[in-house]
Formats: sequence, C-alpha cells, structure tokens
Amino acid sequence: MFIDDEWVDAADGRVIACINPADESKFDTVPAASGEDVDAAVKAARAAFDGGWKRTSPTTRANLLRSFARNIREDRERLGALETQDNGKPLAEALFDVDTAAQIFEMYADLCEQFEGWRGTDLELPVDYLKTTVTYQPLGVVALVTPWNFPIEQFTWKVAAAIAAGCACIVKPSEVTSVTALALAELARKSGFPSGVLNVVTGYGREAGEALVKHPGVDKVSFTGSTATGQRIMSLASATLKRVSLELGGKSPVIVFEDVNIDRAVEWVMFGAFVNQGQVCTSTSRLLLHESIAPVFLEKLKKGAQSIVVGDGRAKGVQMGPLSSAGHYAKVTGFVAAGLEEGAELLTGGRRPEGLDRGYFIEPTVFTKVEPTMAIWRDEIFGPVLSVKTFKHEEEAIALANDTRYGLAATVLSEDAERAERVVDQIDAGITWQNCNQMVVMQAPWGGMKKSGFGRELGRWGMEAFLEVKQKTKWLPDAGLGWYQQPAP
Repeated sequence: MFIDDEWVDAADGRVIACINPADESKFDTVPAASGEDVDAAVKAARAAFDGGWKRTSPTTRANLLRSFARNIREDRERLGALETQDNGKPLAEALFDVDTAAQIFEMYADLCEQFEGWRGTDLELPVDYLKTTVTYQPLGVVALVTPWNFPIEQFTWKVAAAIAAGCACIVKPSEVTSVTALALAELARKSGFPSGVLNVVTGYGREAGEALVKHPGVDKVSFTGSTATGQRIMSLASATLKRVSLELGGKSPVIVFEDVNIDRAVEWVMFGAFVNQGQVCTSTSRLLLHESIAPVFLEKLKKGAQSIVVGDGRAKGVQMGPLSSAGHYAKVTGFVAAGLEEGAELLTGGRRPEGLDRGYFIEPTVFTKVEPTMAIWRDEIFGPVLSVKTFKHEEEAIALANDTRYGLAATVLSEDAERAERVVDQIDAGITWQNCNQMVVMQAPWGGMKKSGFGRELGRWGMEAFLEVKQKTKWLPDAGLGWYQQPAP
C-alpha cells in the first residue's frame, strides 16, 4: 500500500489475490488492510493537511495536477494493459479510460486556477452597514472509495477533484481491482505530491472500507458503488456526522420512439447496454420500444448483439470482455435464470460463448416479454443483460421510465427534437441523453436522484463537493451596535 509516501505491507501481513477474469489466473497480490493500516493512512493525511497542504496556493495544486496528467500520458500503455488484466475490459476501452484520466486531471488544474471562490464573492445586501463575502476552503481529509468497473476513471474523478480543492486523500479501491490505483499512486509520487497528501489503502470493504468510514479523523467519504453499500456507509458515517457523497446504482431506461433511424438507434441501444460488459452504473438496461417498430428493431438488435466479439480483452478485435469476478459472474447468470423462470423470453444470449471455457464470460443478452414486476426489469444486474418492453404512447413511456426506485440516467431516441426535450424534462434522472447514450461530459455534473444517491462529481460541482462554504461578514460603521448601551449615531 502507499501510505505517507512509502510502500508498506499490511500490518498483519495478509494479502488479496489479483485474478485475471479472462482466464481465472492469479497474477499478483495486494495487501489486505486492517484498521491499524487505515489509522496510519488517516494520520498521514491529517498531518499533511494540517501541516501546510490546506494552505497551498491554487497554482501549486494546479501544477501538481498537470504533472500527474503528463505522467499518466507517458505511462499510457502500461496502465491500459494493467487495467485490462485486472478488470477484463477490452484494451481499447482501457486505453480510452487512461486518456480520459489525463484530460480530467488537466481540467481540474484549470478549474483550480479559475475558481472564483478562492477570492470570495461579495453579496449584494439591502443594508449599507455590513459587507458579506462568501468564500471556500478545503474540507479536510477525505476517504475516496472507488468501484471495480472503472478503476482508473473513478480514481481520477475523485482524486483530481479533491486535490484541486486542497484536500488530503485516502483512496480505498475495490478489492477486486486494486492494481491500477497503486500504479497511479506511484505516478503521484513521481509528480511531486507531498508526503501524505495521497494515500492508497487496499483491502476488503467490511474491514478497510468500514474502518475509513468510521474513523473520526476522516472529514468526508465519497463512495461509488451499490445502493446497499451506500446505505451502510450513510449509517456508519452518521456516528461522526462526516460529509457523504454517494453515486449509487441505477436501472436506467432508454426510450425509442417510432420515428428513429432504426440502424442508428440499435447502435445506441447496444452501446448503452453492453459497453464495459454492461458493468456501468448508468447502463440503459431497460429498453422501452414503441410497439410499431418492435418487430424490425428487435430483429436488428438480435443480429447486432450476436455480432459482438466476446473474448480476452487483450486479444485483437475483442469488443466485450469477461465479467469482473467469479462472484459477479454468479450474480449475473443468476439474474438470467430468474428471468427465464419468471416467464421472460430470451431473444439472444444468456450463455457462455462457445470456445471460452475459462474466464467469467457471458454472451450479450436480450430479454423480451418482460413485465415490470420481474427482477430483470426492476433490479440492477450490472451485466450485459437488456430487458425490453413495448409502449403505445409517450405518456406510457414516461410512466414506465419513472417507475423505478433509481434515478441515475435516461436516454430518449427520437427524430422529433421537441418531443425528446419534452420527455427528458419529465424523467426523474440526474443524467439524460438525447439521440445518444453513455456520453460522459467531464465538464458537466454527474450524479443521481432517488436511490441512485446524492452529490455530484465532475466539472466544478466535483470540486465543490470537497469544499466548505464560508461566510465572512464585516461591520462597516465606525460605531458600536447601540443595542444594550448608548445608541450609536
């Protein structure tokens, strides 16, 4: 682990095996942190923050972020290969994530320098005897708990924003995919980060993760992951009243109206359901399809899904890799079995691809004749499983889209721009797309409604999530208040 600018093992010597999900081979180990290790990381971060980091200039922080971006670019090929080996995603996707990470560090460097809040904003007041300025200061020591589906990107979203804000960080990556977080810690050191400003603690959620959430020295927890774990974090964090940001699960709809270009719409639907093996929080895994185009659309969708090349992400031409772990493979295949048991019809997929006898592979899967009461329609599967339901009119589509406990994302595909705008305005989701899907705009706020969590990442909203707002009010007259003593002039 990386604590206080040093590489250390777990205090009790325990390790976690790193498994390549494409062939189930063990390729490395990482330390399994205990509460003792977490305490050491928090103390290092606290000493760094209180010892001067919180007073660093925006220019200093921006220069470090730009240095980090340069080092990511220089190490692009190694980072991409590690991500594919650890997570399973195709190498092309992993390299895209690496490139995006460098861009996000540069964006936060710019935002850090441009942020008006450092200097303060004077409020317009209805009185002339007070001057009130609103300014911001770093929140403190923050715990950043990242998921296994986008290890490099999620590390970057949180770390770049927190560093730009002036916080000291402890990153706890998923125990399933910890390797690239440690590789990035190595680059932080190379980039000149002061000791203790960035620490990476690897370990299990129930031990290292919970120790971080409960630690009184942590001022905030930023978590991306399942709704159930987010609820657990909220409960634990309440004991110390620490700040919490949660980006949680989703069961996002994609609404396809009858006026679409069918070939283009099929591509967007496939991308929304199958990119990154469907292991995307915003995955549009509920397809609401206008009944008039359903037969033609589903035939093209079936052929398209069957044409996706599934295999080891390191192999040339592979478009979809394995699921992340044995446990997750069992979960996803369990949902497929449940869908069949509840009466849904399997249009395509649902099985292990031929010739892939090892690894956690499953074909791109599409269910039809799905009812809103079925688990495959209501629950987040987090795999390449798409459920289809037809609709007759716009109002029905909106009602079906909103009939979920989640509210992370939604997509509307229609050639009628006015209708597309009207529909997204009525959907309860924090992220919406019109005539596209899964487009991550790093300058825009990212987060959900309802049980998809609260708080926002990316853009200036991501940085503001790690800042405290501060009021500074001055008395301007050269006189006392005159409340209890002789009245002032």
